[in-house]
Amino acid sequence: MLSKGGCPKTMLSIRDALEAVEGRWKLLILFALSEKPKRFKQIAKEVNGITDKTLSKELKNLEANKLIRRDVYDTFPPTVEYSITPHGMSLEKVLDELHFWGLSHRKKNIVK
Repeated sequence: MLSKGGCPKTMLSIRDALEAVEGRWKLLILFALSEKPKRFKQIAKEVNGITDKTLSKELKNLEANKLIRRDVYDTFPPTVEYSITPHGMSLEKVLDELHFWGLSHRKKNIVK
């Protein structure tokens, strides 16, 4: 249900959620990590069109919001791997619903 009459608590929680996953890339990064942990270049390859600078910034933000974890392994050179946290996985239903909405939206906007 969308109409809540502008309930301040609802608006606040929606704002908090949007701040955690705002932007063009964060949900795509989470989707890429939902299958298994990945290294930086693997994520960059899967999230088509993202620059290394932007990916680095978005990974730091996702980590700060506890949606992903960054693990550094004691190898030479050091190996860094990113994985989605249980908190990040809690967005699975949101990603599924966004996927289905996107399919419907695409069908409605195809010029016939």
